[in-house]
Amino acid sequence: MVTPVTQDGKGDEAGLLRIANLIAKAGAEPFVFGTTGEASSISGDEKLRLTAALCDEYAGKMDIYAGIAGNCFEESVDLAKRFADLGVNAAVANLPSYYELEDEQMLRYFEALADAVPLPLIIYNIPSTTRMSIPLEAVDILSKHDNIVGLKDSERGEKRLGEAIERYKDRLDFSHFVGWAAQSRNALALGSDGLVPSSGNLIPKMYCDLYYAVLAGDMDLADDLQAKTDSISLIYQKDRPLGKALACLKVLLDEMGLCGKSMWPPLSDINGDEEAVLRSRVGALNLAV
Repeated sequence: MVTPVTQDGKGDEAGLLRIANLIAKAGAEPFVFGTTGEASSISGDEKLRLTAALCDEYAGKMDIYAGIAGNCFEESVDLAKRFADLGVNAAVANLPSYYELEDEQMLRYFEALADAVPLPLIIYNIPSTTRMSIPLEAVDILSKHDNIVGLKDSERGEKRLGEAIERYKDRLDFSHFVGWAAQSRNALALGSDGLVPSSGNLIPKMYCDLYYAVLAGDMDLADDLQAKTDSISLIYQKDRPLGKALACLKVLLDEMGLCGKSMWPPLSDINGDEEAVLRSRVGALNLAV
């Protein structure tokens, strides 16, 4: 999920709940405070306030996943404890991203985090922001920890994707989630357990339909839905760095009436001709809300 913010820099509860409602109606579930959610730019207090609003509305109705990643171990643990009190179902954490870590340090970090948090923990591998890749050999060891239940892998590379899915597709105690939306159909066909696509903020039902098409063996429908979701994703992603793509995504959500286009600093809003083109392109799609 994106994290909506008002023009004066406060988390937008109403916008958050509108997007959550779209996700819930589609039959999907929300992951707040990940990369698309600008998590590294939001204070702990704001995360707790917004999560409280989300849990008040949806706890017990669908599983809620929340990011706890940060450069301070104690703050991540504290956030997980508070999320658990609010009704969050699982915590998600990528590597701290200031120091370059050796493989052994990555392993020990996640083991210590899993020991300390009261929620099931999902490992999040995203080299595009952390500048580090968690080796699958380390994931194998971590997957045997009683409190580590899955891997969300956003690393690009078909070889790693195939190897990871092959290792975990038959595990009932450890799940693989693909964070590379353009490979959704292929990953699911290989045995991945689920998807975490940023475009799910716009078209969650389409991704759910893709998921169930693969599950039913209807690969023609899955191929068609993969092409459609890719074309929509490219509206805001093509030829743009991550931060700008996220700002463009919020313009699309604003045009759909789901939340405003404001960004959390240091990211900035999209304006002018680029904004007008984005609004025109998404408006032409007539996406359901």
